[in-house]
Amino acid sequence: MAHAHHKSDSHTVEFQVDPVVLELGQRFVEAGHELSLVGGPVRDLFLGRLSPDLDFTTDATPDQTVALIKKWADNYWEIGRAFGTIGMRKAGFQIEITTYRAEAYDPQSRKPVVAFGSSLTDDLLRRDFTINAMALRLPSMELVDPFGGVRDLHASLLATPGTPETSFSDDPLRMMRAARFASQLGVEVHEDVRSAMTRMAERITIISAERVREELVKLICGKHPRVGVDLLVDTGLAEYVLPEVSALRLESDEHHRHKDVYQHSLQVLEQAAGMETAADGAVPGPDFVLRFAALMHDVGKPATRRFEPGGAVSFRHHDMVGAKLTAKRMKALRFDNDTIKAVARLVELHMRFYGYGEAGWSDSAVRRYVTDAGPLLERLHRLTRSDVTTRNQRKADRLSFAYDDLEARIVTLKEQESLEAVRPDLDGGRIMAILGLKPGPVVGRAYKFLLEERMEHGPLDPAVAEAKLHEWWALQPEAADPAPASVPSAPAPGADVELSTTEES
Repeated sequence: MAHAHHKSDSHTVEFQVDPVVLELGQRFVEAGHELSLVGGPVRDLFLGRLSPDLDFTTDATPDQTVALIKKWADNYWEIGRAFGTIGMRKAGFQIEITTYRAEAYDPQSRKPVVAFGSSLTDDLLRRDFTINAMALRLPSMELVDPFGGVRDLHASLLATPGTPETSFSDDPLRMMRAARFASQLGVEVHEDVRSAMTRMAERITIISAERVREELVKLICGKHPRVGVDLLVDTGLAEYVLPEVSALRLESDEHHRHKDVYQHSLQVLEQAAGMETAADGAVPGPDFVLRFAALMHDVGKPATRRFEPGGAVSFRHHDMVGAKLTAKRMKALRFDNDTIKAVARLVELHMRFYGYGEAGWSDSAVRRYVTDAGPLLERLHRLTRSDVTTRNQRKADRLSFAYDDLEARIVTLKEQESLEAVRPDLDGGRIMAILGLKPGPVVGRAYKFLLEERMEHGPLDPAVAEAKLHEWWALQPEAADPAPASVPSAPAPGADVELSTTEES
């Protein structure tokens, strides 16, 4: 490990860099080129972290870079060549070397216009923020910081090397990155940057949904997600990226008869993130699905708000409406189907627990809760507990004790029954054999009937289940028809017939 000191007026920083970094620098210098470690990895050195991803910048052209690293790297690729970037792996590090450049966006295009430059300072000027516009010349380890990155890092301030307008014109996604860094690093955003984000928010619409999504995921998974989301909403960026969250800032009526849904949602997000656990393996953090469900859980409220006689405010079915709005937004942001389904399902189920405390639940209701949550149960536990933000301690305690009781009931039932995979006591093959049926929709109905019985009464003895099946069959119109028509696409005899226990929302 190589060491170097950086001195300034008020502090000395000792850098530790891997020998690979110096070795690469030496190769370039000996060939008559410049090479500097740049951006995030330099920032991380000041934060005491060594990144496994190393970014370098050079005056060498992509062709010259390939010639220098071809035999040295473990392997290399040229996917980013059009942008001046050559990628490689060496000794476990992922390395990118980019030719000095000045990059600008055509205001109407999503694609950057790339022009190669010849100056390290000019290259640093076109980077997003001052804390990412520092370089370490190699192999001399001289710090190059023309725009005050060290100063801003120590002040926990996010500022741009040139004007924010120029930086955000080059790449409007940098406005999302500002919010992401606020979340990840806990930095405060310079007032000029905040103002430019507010004025230029609409420019985010030229950026592809996929790039916006990547920044949003990093923001939500940061250490301070509440700060990042609040910045998106305050600057108006959320109007284009997450309008459902902006809409949570409901106008209170003059009597303030309901709490601020927006601030409540931010608090639930914060509390849910605080409940992630890695030790028991239940929900290792940061968990995007849990956090995003926490942020979005009440997005159905604006559309369902009603002022009732007597001054009450209601939000009937906001869970179902919210699940649909969440899925629609996530589709627009090009999330994968599994993530969309998981988040929307949590939003749909987040109100299910309420009412448990007053009346308690039958075993069948507990079974349905576990089955409907499926693999999301641990996240649902945390989301439901996070959704308590009342300042009334007695009310908070009552809800907490009720949920403790529900979790204990679930544990007891799980010990008695196999709740993780509730199936009818007879599978599709047995149903067809007992009733003499061919595959078809009737078998599906019989399966659903037995699933309801299993939910209601718990595991049944096969003989009892068979008797119940015969009782059900006697009431079906098809019972008079000895040979129901087969359906070609139905499962083969003996196969399990899987049907959802709840309607798709």
